[in-house]
Amino acid sequence: MSEILANPTVQELVTNLAAGEINLTTGLVWLILAALVSLTGGAIGGMILAGKDLGYKFSAILGGIFGTASVIPATLVGLFVLNFLADL
Repeated sequence: MSEILANPTVQELVTNLAAGEINLTTGLVWLILAALVSLTGGAIGGMILAGKDLGYKFSAILGGIFGTASVIPATLVGLFVLNFLADL
């Protein structure tokens, strides 16, 4: 683990994330994190809403797909807006 953290590229990424800079790499990291959180939330929501009717596994799959499908475009638009506002 210490070898990974000692890598200059990883140190630069962590520094950019902590500083709040938005570039291509940090934007991709935020997009992946948003997709994972929305996937988890959509799966849980699908299980709560339609678990008894459709089955828990199937409703979790559908909830994960629909949750991620709505969050990815919103995250991209939000990152573009933040990047634009940071340049002003």
